[in-house]
Amino acid sequence: MKAMIFAAGLGTRLKPLTDRMPKALVPVGGVPMLQRVILKLKEAGFNEITVNIHHFGEQIIAFLEAHQNFGTILHISDERGKLLDTGGGIRKAAPFLDGREPFLVHNVDILSDIDLKALYAHHLHTANEATLLASQRSTSRYLLFDHQARLCGWVNKSTGQTKPEGFTYRPGEYEEYAFSGIHVISPSLLRLMDEGAFSIMDFYLQNCRQTRIGGYFVPGLRIIDIGKPEALEQANRAFGEE
Repeated sequence: MKAMIFAAGLGTRLKPLTDRMPKALVPVGGVPMLQRVILKLKEAGFNEITVNIHHFGEQIIAFLEAHQNFGTILHISDERGKLLDTGGGIRKAAPFLDGREPFLVHNVDILSDIDLKALYAHHLHTANEATLLASQRSTSRYLLFDHQARLCGWVNKSTGQTKPEGFTYRPGEYEEYAFSGIHVISPSLLRLMDEGAFSIMDFYLQNCRQTRIGGYFVPGLRIIDIGKPEALEQANRAFGEE
């Protein structure tokens, strides 16, 4: 099974740590974020992994080589020339990801207790072209799903902004969830992606009327976005107790 890890981000929220290393190598409980995500993917049966790089990308390459790619088939999608955002990153990595089976995408700065194998199996048993792991947490920006778990739109409750164009938000009409940074994508969606830099979430919202983008919801899901300093401290305390 194939997976991709987003490791190209600048990590600006974690400065000054990221002034000398990529966010992906910032340790959590003494173990780099990237290592934790690779091992979680490997445990779930993902044996072919693509990692995109940009900021201090050479450090990531050296780290992976030093650990023999953690016993996986590993590809580097090099964005050191130009950072392509999440959607553009997937499109550039298409030669590694395309094929007959869906692939999983995982942000490097997300730690969770999600069963990745169950998420992948759920996607296989639906008509979804992408399945987004989403959680119920307090935020100002929500993905909006109908009662069949199909993505319909997005709203920023602080500003009233909605997506896609022409979408009308009506309170109570949709299930409101926050995106987790983990999703499964069928290769058919790669055909709809143009080259260049773009957000994968904007792509999903622009295409959710024509293609089936679904949600996957796990009650009690434990998830930490360790791209934020306060969350990194929380994660260090939690994983330091291992």
